[in-house]
Amino acid sequence: MKIGLFPKRPRPAAGVAAAIAAASAIMLALSGCGGPATAQPGAQSGQETKKVRYQGSPNSVALIEVAEDLGYLGDVKLEWVSNTTSGPQSIQSVATDQTDIGGAFTGAVIKLIEAGAPVQAVINYYGEDKDTFTGYYVEEGSPIKTPRDLIGKKIAVNTLGAHHEAVITTYLKNSGLTPEEIKQVQLVVVPPNETEVALRKKQVDVGTLGGVLQDRALAEGGIRALFTDVGVIGGPFDAGQYVLRKDFIAKNPETSRTVVTGVAKAIEWERTTPREQVIAKFEEIIAKRGRNESTEALKYWKSVGVASPGGRIQDQDFTRWEDYLKSAGIINGALDTAKLYTNEFNLLETSAPAATSKG
Repeated sequence: MKIGLFPKRPRPAAGVAAAIAAASAIMLALSGCGGPATAQPGAQSGQETKKVRYQGSPNSVALIEVAEDLGYLGDVKLEWVSNTTSGPQSIQSVATDQTDIGGAFTGAVIKLIEAGAPVQAVINYYGEDKDTFTGYYVEEGSPIKTPRDLIGKKIAVNTLGAHHEAVITTYLKNSGLTPEEIKQVQLVVVPPNETEVALRKKQVDVGTLGGVLQDRALAEGGIRALFTDVGVIGGPFDAGQYVLRKDFIAKNPETSRTVVTGVAKAIEWERTTPREQVIAKFEEIIAKRGRNESTEALKYWKSVGVASPGGRIQDQDFTRWEDYLKSAGIINGALDTAKLYTNEFNLLETSAPAATSKG
């Protein structure tokens, strides 16, 4: 992808939304699953698939890959389909039966489900804490000091309509910018692995960096954080969920439980295992999968980031984004969280508060 020419932020088109809704309606009819996903009595473990298709991310290791490597998936095997750098694309692939599991920012999950896609969130898979968060960086000598200085400037994000756009919009709105002024802040798509270079070459004014990519850039020096998502939203918090397709859940309830519980175990393994051992496991997994990737950035890994024990989902994981979703026209009224997620397939015993969790 060339990053010298950047498009302005597109606005959702009614035709696209209608197409998604129409396609989703067909899938709903085929799957026979219109409400919350529950295991159908006719599903038997002997008839269930033991293959789960997924998309990975270059130079990094997903929780589901850790779960498989540690044996938490039992006889369930992962089938890598391709790499993706976009959460919305990842979960759309699940909705259209190109993959079986995918993950994205909570707002993107809500948007897809509200459009009628037959998917359901089953576990938190990423979040932000004091060690793992996303920062919005400028060069050390940049004249950008305040939110208002961002008017007319370019901010690199990994995709539109997801986590970064929600945080940036919230930051600007909380800082007193009007909707018209916020529209003048240009969000441009740059692959995460290229963002630091784009910032240093002045192809963008602000670069969105998280995880090991952020720490690597900070180690190089010459950049400073304008703001962070933890600073804007408060933290720690969970920010994205893995989803499964409802027909997959209905046909494969035991496989679904194995996968979701395996991811929950992987979360706790990363949370409780010495950092050096986690990094070594990541390096081992990348070496074994043989995709010609670099492990250089892994040394900057700090924490799993998931805030909730075992990744169990709570209503507040969705409701914290209501204001942004309303301002973006994604929802009109209050969220119906009952149709968005379930903890039914997460069998890991945790100390998650029962008052705000389900399943």
